[in-house]
Amino acid sequence: MKAAAYKGSDYLKTQKDVVAYLNAALEDGEPVVLLEALRNVAMAKGGMAALARAAGVSRESLYRTLSRRGNPKIDTIMELLRALGLKLIVERGKAA
Repeated sequence: MKAAAYKGSDYLKTQKDVVAYLNAALEDGEPVVLLEALRNVAMAKGGMAALARAAGVSRESLYRTLSRRGNPKIDTIMELLRALGLKLIVERGKAA
């Protein structure tokens, strides 16, 4: 019997889970990690098409934006977060 593939989206059941997951992705500091996390959140919250509709972008554009080669504009990220019922907050961190 073949084992089921791991899907991060399977573990994002509550908004609290989503917030913790995205915060961990942001703390990583690598943009590609945040893009992958946003893809997983989109899948957990009804799929890419549903998020694209809610954010007012095409599904194809959303796939490109959240791809490993994606380089989204801040306004796109803000729209995606808004569509997910989230907002970006800046906190004081450790000095570099």
